[in-house]
Amino acid sequence: MNMSPRNDSCQNCPIRHSAVCAECDAHELAVLEQLKSYRTYAPGASIASAGEPLTHLSSLVVGCATMSRTLEDGRRQSVGLLLPADFIGRPGRAVSLFDIEAVSEVTLCRFERQQFERLVRDTPHIASRLLSMTLDELDVARGMAVTLGRMTAREKIVSFLVSLARRQAAVTKREPREMPVALHLPLSRQAIADHLGLTIETVSRQLTQLRKAGLITLGDSRDITIPDFERLQLEVGEDEVTGTI
Repeated sequence: MNMSPRNDSCQNCPIRHSAVCAECDAHELAVLEQLKSYRTYAPGASIASAGEPLTHLSSLVVGCATMSRTLEDGRRQSVGLLLPADFIGRPGRAVSLFDIEAVSEVTLCRFERQQFERLVRDTPHIASRLLSMTLDELDVARGMAVTLGRMTAREKIVSFLVSLARRQAAVTKREPREMPVALHLPLSRQAIADHLGLTIETVSRQLTQLRKAGLITLGDSRDITIPDFERLQLEVGEDEVTGTI
């Protein structure tokens, strides 16, 4: 891992309109500029460990990370996928509840925890945006419970792809219905299997069946195109109220 502070302006940040700072005005952004730092993690590096101090709260700018919990017998359960604009940490809590690991190279925009907690108290735009993001995460958790508990393997894969498309659209501000959706999967098929409680053979088989049904096209192992997003949603009865994964 290496520290790599950059001089990027918040105005030019790729997650500017979807991160915790999305509602900030020019003065508030100027304050954030003075407090932020960047840190980059290599693929496979630990960003945080459950039960360990979390000195900084962060927005994920580039890359993908997983959140997991390790059980007493050594088994590990994936509990979330972190993509650009997602927030790491919680004001008022000094330790991490989960293990967070970089899947690809990850760059974080970081704020020292106590400084950020003061910002939340003093900056209504940050506080309201953080509340909105927290409620969205609650919807995601509820949706994930349905996915893991009630959906078939095919429905799990479709829900995962729909989720990625929506999250990509939230950052790019381009509706997935406007055109074929090109996705670069942030996880390997094995990691997708672990995330959804499936085997890698099941993931590969379901992707092949979706391709044969014309619901997706496959490029290399990580590139997928969704020709008709609404048709894919209908596979699991998805609508705009359903949370992402």
